[in-house]
Amino acid sequence: MSEMNKGVQFMQEGNLEEAVKFFTAAIEENPDDYLGYINFGNLLLHMNDYERAETFFKKGMELEPKAATGYYGLGNVYFEQEMFHQAQENYQQAIKLGLDEGDVYFMLGLSLQNQDQHKLALPYLQRAAELKSNDEDIWFQYGLSLAQTNQIDIAQQTFQKVLDLNEEHSDAHYNMGVTYLYQEKVQEAKQHFDKALEINPENLLAANANRAIDEMLQG
Repeated sequence: MSEMNKGVQFMQEGNLEEAVKFFTAAIEENPDDYLGYINFGNLLLHMNDYERAETFFKKGMELEPKAATGYYGLGNVYFEQEMFHQAQENYQQAIKLGLDEGDVYFMLGLSLQNQDQHKLALPYLQRAAELKSNDEDIWFQYGLSLAQTNQIDIAQQTFQKVLDLNEEHSDAHYNMGVTYLYQEKVQEAKQHFDKALEINPENLLAANANRAIDEMLQG
């Protein structure tokens, strides 16, 4: 097994100190191999060392300008620092260079969501859901953007998909309740708010929604 592969294995196992040793050795052995720098960048990202991670990703991309995974990694560096526009640009470049994976579409969608560009986020979140159809987090965020763009019926179907994957998803129940309120189906909404609170008694949004419904029914 090469130094690089050993480093990847240790990183996947969570043994970051050993991973550092092998990635360092791999770079010293092959200083012109861009993958060494990108792998080290991913490791530094795991360690929340964003400044050095950015340096290593950029070095890898300097050696191989078409390294899509380098742009994806750099996008993650910026996303973790809430630099969402810079993250967006790098995710878009990674896709342009051929990275066709659910995670990059998901992260691009989240970057756009965080800039309140829900309509633009939709096709990327939809593509992410197509590629990772059993990922409840992707379906949930897709549902949120659908709701934010007033596509209530489709949002409701999407939140139901989340609940099909995880019946105990408190936030999905809350948002299902909201979609039913938009449809003026108060009892159905309350059932989902109650379920959201049963799963997570600290779901303040569901508690507030229930309180508002109670006041409306009593008034």
